[in-house]
Amino acid sequence: MSWRRPARRTSRTRRPRRRKDAGLEQLALIGLLAVVALSLVMGVLRWLAAHPWIVVLTLLAAAAAAAAWWWRRSEAARWEQIKAQGLRYAVDQLDRLHHRQFEFAVRDLMHRDGCHDAQQVGGRGDNGADVKATDPYGRRWVIQCKHKRDGWAGKPVGTPDLHVLNGTGRQVHGGDVLVMLTNGRITSNAVDFAKDQRLHLVDRRLLAQWAAGSRPLWELLRQIPPPRKPSAPS
Repeated sequence: MSWRRPARRTSRTRRPRRRKDAGLEQLALIGLLAVVALSLVMGVLRWLAAHPWIVVLTLLAAAAAAAAWWWRRSEAARWEQIKAQGLRYAVDQLDRLHHRQFEFAVRDLMHRDGCHDAQQVGGRGDNGADVKATDPYGRRWVIQCKHKRDGWAGKPVGTPDLHVLNGTGRQVHGGDVLVMLTNGRITSNAVDFAKDQRLHLVDRRLLAQWAAGSRPLWELLRQIPPPRKPSAPS
């Protein structure tokens, strides 16, 4: 009768212990990370307590960012309202404006026509630019405004008024379309000078047509430079 070695029974008691050990390691790791994070937070709080001006600057920056966001949102809403209503000016209305308000009105009209970056820049040291804008075709507009209190009866815009615009419109402001715009008259000499220097003129009659109508200024002027973009956005 042959003798057989009894089969060895495998022990299954080690697996639960391994799982338990792995769970304890995970808890220990989580606890360590929590301690490190808490230490970092406490360190930052102590540092901020020692440097309170950082907190003040942070709050000011947050307030400035919130104000900028609110301003952009309100401006977008305002322009949507203007677009919906259809901005129009009678030339007599423009006559009654202050010369700075006149510049803002021109800016608003350019924005109405699709120049979403139109801005009033007139003032001391403006180098001949009162309004700057980029039309939907990518052309950069530089507009110098001459407001006349007496309108057509006032002193006309002459050649000397065009010299600054001609000298800075392209070189300083990078303009593609340089415009002298007035609610008054323009002398014949200035008209000739503008043709020679590729300047564009908007007198009272053309201003009235533009401000009270719905066509953009580039559709009313002649010999406008070609678009930088293939087509305007819809």
